[in-house]
Amino acid sequence: MKKLINFAVLLALVPVLMMTSCKKDEPEAVNAYQTLKTYMVTNTLDLTDLAKNWIVDPKSTNMGGIVDSVNGTIPAYHVFDIRPAADFAAGHIKNAINVALKDVVTVAANYTDKPILVVCFTGQTAGQAVMALRLSGFPTAVVLKWGMAGWNGAHKGPWVSNSGFEIPANGNIAVGSANWVTTAAPASGSFDEPVWTSTETDGAAILKERVQAVLNAGFVSATASDVLASPASFQIHNYWPNADYLAFGHFSGAYNTPVISLAGDLVKAIDPSKDALIYCYTGQTSSIATFWLNVLGYKTKGIVFGGNRLVYDQLKAGSKTVYKGPKNWAVVTN
Repeated sequence: MKKLINFAVLLALVPVLMMTSCKKDEPEAVNAYQTLKTYMVTNTLDLTDLAKNWIVDPKSTNMGGIVDSVNGTIPAYHVFDIRPAADFAAGHIKNAINVALKDVVTVAANYTDKPILVVCFTGQTAGQAVMALRLSGFPTAVVLKWGMAGWNGAHKGPWVSNSGFEIPANGNIAVGSANWVTTAAPASGSFDEPVWTSTETDGAAILKERVQAVLNAGFVSATASDVLASPASFQIHNYWPNADYLAFGHFSGAYNTPVISLAGDLVKAIDPSKDALIYCYTGQTSSIATFWLNVLGYKTKGIVFGGNRLVYDQLKAGSKTVYKGPKNWAVVTN
């Protein structure tokens, strides 16, 4: 009888022992955001670190000049053209490589002997690619300023349609609007961190996963006219210094957020529970900022063409960055 009782006790303990054993084999829960944040800070991947020397102008002679004027190439860089294949075939920089946005990091692994220069239509989508590359071990990747619209006149259409260059009305849509104001900025909030999960537990692996996920989502943006029509419908962040926020005006209700950074938790000024819009002078700087934020789990979009679409003449008069036309370097179709 005693043996039967002992056997029964052992049977009762088996499920408990199995559960205890299984729990020991399960990995500990990881706060994905905190793990990624710690990794990025430790490895100098804050936005304030990465948003330096990230763009080159084909019209400029800075950095020794990037264009070989004899044959129209950019010999110091591997040129990645991320426009659709049909646009690439219609005209591109000689020796450029046509690469889909989602594939830039994968393809870059085969081009490590020179820096990578990314080209798109206007320099805005290229900012997304360059941030992806800089987060993935290619710290010298850069954007071709103004994209193909800055390279050759046959491709200037997007900037002509969305800035005051040649057609002033196209770039001054905020002038006279009741929703474009010069009032002081509302107080910035301080919001909770984004909450999301990852299939990975290591910071480097989480970053790789997040970068590819944001690349796969593609370039998503907001148009200035839609925002101007109803700014109260959006969480808007002006990515200008405060002096410019006041001098050139801003969307009614827009926060002034001149620095976005993990340092000091400045990134907490953005509410991760809502879609957030970021805008700058040209839409190029905001594109790199929004990609970086989305990797961290925020839901952000850039307002395309930025101030060049809104108050072009004021920016130009104030010596701020505005599109001034193409250089007219040669393109090839082969």
